[in-house]
Amino acid sequence: GYRIDLLVEEKVVIEIKTVETLNDVHTAQVLTYLKLGNYKLGLLLNFHVAVLNNGIKRLIN
Repeated sequence: GYRIDLLVEEKVVIEIKTVETLNDVHTAQVLTYLKLGNYKLGLLLNFHVAVLNNGIKRLIN
């Protein structure tokens, strides 16, 4: 099933990961959430990085 990690103000989908590297499957997951929920903005956050800015990916529907 589909389960969004965080939804902020019914506008921003946030998906949290702790993986070595983000890949296309992670991106597709967030894009699916955006399309199914008709949301415009998604953030894919990977906490398995030394600097958090390097683990943030912004996605637009």
